[in-house]
Amino acid sequence: MASTLPGTLGIDFGTSNSAASWAQPGQDARLMVLEGQATTLPTTLFFNAEDKTVHYGRDALACYLSETEGRLMRSLKSLLGSPLLLEKTAVNDQQISFQEIISMFLGELVRRAEAQLGGLPRHLVLGRPVHFVDDDAERDQLAQDMLLQAAAGCGFSEVGFQLEPIAAALDYERRLSAETLVLVVDIGGGTSDFTVVRLGPQRIAQADRTADILATTGVHIGGTDYDQRLNLEQVMPLLGYRHLGPKGREVPSRVFFDLATWHLIHWQQTPKAVREAAELKVDYSDLRLHERLMTVLRERHGHRLANSVEQAKIGCSSRQGPQSIDLSLIEAGLQASLSPDDLARHLDSLLQQVVACALQCVSAAGLQPQQLGAVYLTGGSSALRPFQQALAQAFPGVPLVEGDLFGGVASGLAYGHMG
Repeated sequence: MASTLPGTLGIDFGTSNSAASWAQPGQDARLMVLEGQATTLPTTLFFNAEDKTVHYGRDALACYLSETEGRLMRSLKSLLGSPLLLEKTAVNDQQISFQEIISMFLGELVRRAEAQLGGLPRHLVLGRPVHFVDDDAERDQLAQDMLLQAAAGCGFSEVGFQLEPIAAALDYERRLSAETLVLVVDIGGGTSDFTVVRLGPQRIAQADRTADILATTGVHIGGTDYDQRLNLEQVMPLLGYRHLGPKGREVPSRVFFDLATWHLIHWQQTPKAVREAAELKVDYSDLRLHERLMTVLRERHGHRLANSVEQAKIGCSSRQGPQSIDLSLIEAGLQASLSPDDLARHLDSLLQQVVACALQCVSAAGLQPQQLGAVYLTGGSSALRPFQQALAQAFPGVPLVEGDLFGGVASGLAYGHMG
């Protein structure tokens, strides 16, 4: 690959979904079509054990759900800054590190953008959350370095980073007709990030926008945490979570937490983990629950369960009605359910932490909530109805503006650095 085009390619490497956009100086960004007609590519890989091919995005999930033998990987961004990233895992008869797998996915994103553009721009700007890792500056820097290393082999002359909520602000600014103070809310799969920024049509042309960023905050809670909580509360009790054994003690809970966490599911499907789960049988009073757990692990249904919970969450939020979760692949006739009340109740403590982080950002900017012109929402998980309700309560009277939830950050990244 060689850099041949003017302008900048922006890549939003997300926990759940990724996007890419290209912009030339003075022009609007153009989102890349990455799969079919979609401008997003789910951050998902499937290593097909039958023909040794690698599949990406929706195609990866479809291969997995079609019972093709192989290995599914999701939420790899959650491993950035973690020692696990350098560990090797067996895929298609070879040992490969998670760092290399992230590099593969990023390389595929770049290839798809290059095929559409007919070449590569000189500049690449990657998005990053306010904090990859909470309260640990060294690991946070390590996470950025690991992402930089993954991008290094893609053929760009220059690679830079931009905070994801600031990228969203740069995209939103192009729609404003007057100067205003905005809280940018970016709720992704793994993190929730906030920026208070001064925006306006007269400011777009300024090269250095550092003074316009009044505050940034972030917390390591996002859509995959909501999925985990709902999975634990609504599905895992059917496999023995919080079940009391013959001696009145709960079944050890680690297997359920890992089985409900996207990037840890595959660890529970190894022979060693299956053996350890089999040994839990003595901790169960109701052996039918243990048999369900063993079916999930032996048949490798963990990702299917997580996917069903995620779809129920989306349906429950968007349709404001109860959703059933079909578990018949575990046991004939078995199902769980998720209602809007369940959604609000189970997610309340997580959402309160996220909203507190938003209020902290406004306070750090030296402002009161009512001084904001708008709260601008981006990131797929910002569409969650209970979250929007909690935000509206915390910022009464301030308009909530929904941006391009999946493409806004990538578009903003293509406009380059903000200072």
